[in-house]
Amino acid sequence: MAPQPAPQVAPPRTEGAPPSVPQIAPQQRRPATAAPLPPPPVQQNVAPIAPGQRSEGPRNLQDFRGQRREIQQGNRTIITEPGRVIVRDGGQTIIRHNEVDRFRYGARDVQVEQQRNSTRTIIMRPDGSQIITLTDPQGRLMRRLRRDPGGREYVIIDNTYRDRDAVGGYYLDLPPPVIRMPRERYIVDAEEADEGLIYETLTAPPVEQLQRRYSLDEIRYNSAVRERMPRVDVNTVTFELGSWDVDPDQAQRLQIIADAIRRAIARNPREVFLIEGHTDAVGSDIDNLSLSDRRAENVAQVLSEQFGVPPENLTTQGYGEQYLKIPTQGPERANRRVTVRRITPLLAGGNPPPPPPPR
Repeated sequence: MAPQPAPQVAPPRTEGAPPSVPQIAPQQRRPATAAPLPPPPVQQNVAPIAPGQRSEGPRNLQDFRGQRREIQQGNRTIITEPGRVIVRDGGQTIIRHNEVDRFRYGARDVQVEQQRNSTRTIIMRPDGSQIITLTDPQGRLMRRLRRDPGGREYVIIDNTYRDRDAVGGYYLDLPPPVIRMPRERYIVDAEEADEGLIYETLTAPPVEQLQRRYSLDEIRYNSAVRERMPRVDVNTVTFELGSWDVDPDQAQRLQIIADAIRRAIARNPREVFLIEGHTDAVGSDIDNLSLSDRRAENVAQVLSEQFGVPPENLTTQGYGEQYLKIPTQGPERANRRVTVRRITPLLAGGNPPPPPPPR
């Protein structure tokens, strides 16, 4: 099948060109197989993590490079490393991780219940609320919800939706959207925006009408789906070469992003925001994919721990060096960044979410 085209804009350009029109994502190629994606890594430790405590995992690439294991499954290459599974399938390379680990920070207790057709992980918070995650027998996310201290439930992600058009349960041969809005409103640079503009961008509707709802995997692994929502480039936070840690002085710059997200969640408790991690082009594509995924996860953790953004309303994904902001193969700090976009309409098919349960 032909490569997936980039969004239609006029005039077309590549990432990093002057900010006059929207940026174009790289072409996305069809995977070689139609097999379902492998599940994310099994959660090894379900104990709560005290606020401010560092996770037990690796702190830099050298910590786990020697622990990578590679196997061949037909046309696919599966690479495992601590906390991540990387899948190389034809023209695509994607990374998967288990988000429950991020929910353990500040938890009062963690319970795992094995049921006949699912596994239920319950994160108990100090205030009595719960984050409940259901996975299928293969470890794939089915549903995530929040139960407040009064027993009211808010479904955050219902990932039971599957479409027969999706190859391997995630790839879509979907045309890109036509972007008819100015670049500075479609892609907002956080450094140049106030909270009002960031909030407006993170609550804006899709740039064109959605034909159906999409699963979380379809959103994560199809640029043409994600591009239907405006985004905020968090260029106020960048990373040292080879690092995913957020410097303390830069962490404070996430306040404006957190305020806008919390404001949106206050309006609709079911909102979901995707934090996307990126790298520059230095190093191997596998290293960069792992780095970017950990950068996105770390920013989401900072937003929750330091600024009170509910972790269940965030999801993360790394894209490595695929989306360079500055088109260079050399080291470039501006490319080591994260972006944020609201994906609630994509999960809901553009339909307005149901009202919160009555009090």
